[in-house]
Amino acid sequence: MGARTFFTRARGTDAESAFHSAVEEAQYHHGYAGRTGTIAEKNSFTQIPDDEVGDAEPREYANQLIDEQDSRISRKWGPAGCIHVEDDVYLFFGWANT
Repeated sequence: MGARTFFTRARGTDAESAFHSAVEEAQYHHGYAGRTGTIAEKNSFTQIPDDEVGDAEPREYANQLIDEQDSRISRKWGPAGCIHVEDDVYLFFGWANT
């Protein structure tokens, strides 16, 4: 079994609702059987604090965390990362089982 990185933007009134929306959407498009390499494989997320991201572009910062193997998001069976992008938009990212 392998793993690959994923990046998914989703809308929601908060990170939790955006996460559930993103998972449901990925399951609809990629199936429920596992090994999709998408956010469909995740059952939780870790919110990266806004002040940590600062003025960095969200996708670039997410890539940096992946490249550095940040322990918060470095496991394919662990939580996805989450960065608040704007208003009701969130970026989820990390490693997922394939």
